[in-house]
Amino acid sequence: MSETIKAQREQLAHMALGDKNILEGLIERMESSSRRTRQNAASTLSFVAAAQPEAMLPYIDVVIDALEKPEAQTRWECLDILTALVAIDVERCEEALPGAEGALFDEDSGPLHLAAIRFLCRIGSTSQERSVKVWPLIDEAIQCYHGDAEFHEMLAAIALFSESGLDSEVASALKARMEFDAHNARGSLKKRAQQILGKLEAE
Repeated sequence: MSETIKAQREQLAHMALGDKNILEGLIERMESSSRRTRQNAASTLSFVAAAQPEAMLPYIDVVIDALEKPEAQTRWECLDILTALVAIDVERCEEALPGAEGALFDEDSGPLHLAAIRFLCRIGSTSQERSVKVWPLIDEAIQCYHGDAEFHEMLAAIALFSESGLDSEVASALKARMEFDAHNARGSLKKRAQQILGKLEAE
């Protein structure tokens, strides 16, 4: 996204926060038959959620439904919105888990995989029970996307997940998964894996 387009969408998001008609107009565009219209609206709404997530809560059903759209960008923007909403209504956000799983294993989009991991880690960090629920997906993603361009950013989300008081079996499994990179990887990947191990060992 160019800086010009980003600035325009941030400006529109700011306007939407002050004008419900603009906000609802963006929500309506999420259900457009046009792929471009949907993804542009979703992108703007992700700025709304970043600035004031509670403004998006009344429209969470539309956001969850949009995880079924075919284009990757609409889905990753919606996952970003939902990640911001977890702190407000985690139970409603749990309804998006099937869509997040589908996004995680879409074969064509690294940014979509990353958004899904961020969402799953955020959900899983809210309770030990939820950490158990999402761990199989996170574990599979670590194996599938190891070495991908987005993998380092995925590990940043997993590092936050590791700090959240995980279920003991999840913590043990994550520790085992990180040990290879902590000892055999190089550079920033090795440092991130060691950071995660350190957090888990400190629990």
